[in-house]
Amino acid sequence: MLAAPATILSAAVTILTAMVLFFTMGLVGRTRGKHKIFPPIMSGHPEVERALRVQGNTVEQVVIFLPLLWVATLYFHGWIPAALGLVWCIGRVLYAFGYMKEANKRGPGFAIAALASLALLVLSIWGIAASWMAASAA
Repeated sequence: MLAAPATILSAAVTILTAMVLFFTMGLVGRTRGKHKIFPPIMSGHPEVERALRVQGNTVEQVVIFLPLLWVATLYFHGWIPAALGLVWCIGRVLYAFGYMKEANKRGPGFAIAALASLALLVLSIWGIAASWMAASAA
């Protein structure tokens, strides 16, 4: 099961997700250094506040995304969960670039990632329900 192509693809997306998190962490560090706003200070320049918000929101969303990715991978099967995971990662990067440019430009990236998470939720429920019915019929 761990060597199944779908599982390997979702594992790769999980690593990509970690890279997105490292990217947002680096974004905060670079932006803080650029504006000389060092911890524990959390405000002072709008760009630093946007970078912190990008990182914080991405961490908030990954807590929803990763369990859905793996439940969908294990119970729905196939490559679709990993593809949706890739879409989520792309959405989060677009969110970061949009938000850093101007706060009201974050919407498209947020929507892409949110829709990917919603689709993973649907696949997770579908997969669990199908597995439950198959197990109950046996």
